[in-house]
Amino acid sequence: MQEVAAIHLEHVRFGYRADRPILSIDHLRIPAGRRVFLHGPSGSGKTTLLSLISGVLVPQRGSIHVLGQDLMRLSASSRDTLRGSQIGYIFQGFNLIPYLTVAENIALPCELHRTRRARITSSTLSEEVVRLALRLDIHAHLGETVTRLSTGQQQRVAIARAIIGSPALVIADEPTSSLDTDRRDAFLDLLNEVTMEGNTRNPSPTTLLFVSHDRSLASHFDETLSLPQIAQTVPQAEREA
Repeated sequence: MQEVAAIHLEHVRFGYRADRPILSIDHLRIPAGRRVFLHGPSGSGKTTLLSLISGVLVPQRGSIHVLGQDLMRLSASSRDTLRGSQIGYIFQGFNLIPYLTVAENIALPCELHRTRRARITSSTLSEEVVRLALRLDIHAHLGETVTRLSTGQQQRVAIARAIIGSPALVIADEPTSSLDTDRRDAFLDLLNEVTMEGNTRNPSPTTLLFVSHDRSLASHFDETLSLPQIAQTVPQAEREA
């Protein structure tokens, strides 16, 4: 019996203009619950692929199924809801809200999406924020604005915000690019631990998709995929033809 797919792309072709495609993927399938490392050089289309998977971008051709949903059949608002309620995203630059406190940044996904809030393990949202902050060793900073934190502390806030409410899919877009080796490895170990701890209120096992250009990170994950092998990046000459 084939494993349930968290992500399934078939014959996808995307370009910012229909007549100038920049990315082509014949097949990509990631089973639910896997920790997958996807690597590719700069300019290979990693961020574009993540935007397609998260429903921010829509391809001109092909099918994209994420967490059992056919993104091509969903409206923009429905894709927004799916992304907010079922997908945790760790951005390369973290994208924390500078004028909010650490606690407010962590709680934000649950404030915006009731279905995500319904999956917390604590009795209240405030207690859940404290629980995650203790787990990630940032509990002493909950009342501070995120601009007062170190890079490593901001990363932990980004993890907490991504995993609160147990999303079925966590996507990380090169969040370790500015770290030294020791801090990078510690971050990856912690990310794997907290995403796999699970939550009985979410029947779907958490899938982790981590994207980077650094192949040395592969040992931290269950599976490694090469974007140049699964996708065709259309040459610049063809894009501008």
